[in-house]
Amino acid sequence: MDGSETRFRSTSRQEGAATTPIALTIAGSDSGGGAGIQADLKTFSALGVYGASVITALTAQNTLGVQGIHDVPAEFVSAQMDSVFSDLTIGAVKIGMLSSPAVIDAVAAGLERHGARNVILDPVMVATSGDRLISKAAAERLRERLLPMALVLTPNLPEAAALLGEETATDEVGMRQQGARLIELGAQSVLMKGGHLDGPQSIDIFVYPGGFGRLEAPRVATRNTHGTGCTLSAAIAAMLASGSDLVEAVVQAKDYLTDALFAADRLRIGAGAGPVHHFHSSWRKMDDAQRQSVP
Repeated sequence: MDGSETRFRSTSRQEGAATTPIALTIAGSDSGGGAGIQADLKTFSALGVYGASVITALTAQNTLGVQGIHDVPAEFVSAQMDSVFSDLTIGAVKIGMLSSPAVIDAVAAGLERHGARNVILDPVMVATSGDRLISKAAAERLRERLLPMALVLTPNLPEAAALLGEETATDEVGMRQQGARLIELGAQSVLMKGGHLDGPQSIDIFVYPGGFGRLEAPRVATRNTHGTGCTLSAAIAAMLASGSDLVEAVVQAKDYLTDALFAADRLRIGAGAGPVHHFHSSWRKMDDAQRQSVP
């Protein structure tokens, strides 16, 4: 050897690489891990999107119910938003649990301040367990301040009825009509989730100005439905952050949630309504091992 030095260049960070898609969840924390911030981040990751978060509330929660809620001060919600938006290129924003009018105002002001795009608003009002998560005053403020910012509003039937001050829709015609009225209140489009209806099919209605689309999937017989609404709205945000168009994002998100529901019983989480299987496509080896261990 002649003693000359060879310099090796690291290839761990390649110049000119494509920008990593990023989605932001603004929601409450579920200490049980099945819904809220935790479900959103799992969904983003499962769909190949980097997830950032702004926590609006802490819940003491498990598969059996919600035992307590602690709101994050509105000023700190604003600080989290400013921190994230000042550094990260956010391709889509999913908004979930906002339990106080002050926090709703802080989120709305932050979205305006940073020019947020592709906002998906999941008007979380009641947990799967039946526990109410939002006050009437907060529901009114959400309708006034945030609903007009939503590219997609994703209410279930009771939530849509609460936003409109009407009775809950009982069929697809009612779903289309209420979706249209929510657009009149300012939402750019509305995905009416039909999980509360009966029948062998789970029917969602996607309503947009001038038309609507019908999304159909088999109804999955499982009690592990905790976090379904969070997961669906987060999946829409992830697809939009990845570059999908709006209709494609909604359809792909519905497919992802359906697959996660079909795989939900592979998990053994808690004594109540467990979570859907966010990582159904990547945990196959673990799932196989669990199934083999069941007598």
